[in-house]
Amino acid sequence: MYPKIRALREDQDWSQTTLASQLGMSQTGYSKYETGENDIPTGILIQLAKIYHTSVDYLLDLTDERRPYPPKKKK
Repeated sequence: MYPKIRALREDQDWSQTTLASQLGMSQTGYSKYETGENDIPTGILIQLAKIYHTSVDYLLDLTDERRPYPPKKKK
């Protein structure tokens, strides 16, 4: 269901355990995101987008554009 998060992790040569640690969760919990067994919470999607320097839309396979959006300007 979420092939891009697996591909991005493998591109970095990271194990699921390594990435799960960065996210503050267990390897088993993270694994369920990659397989689609569990939906990825919004907060985790945002963290993944920051880790991989991409957009949430890219992670969700809504776009092929890997570059992140420009950051929101503070008011």
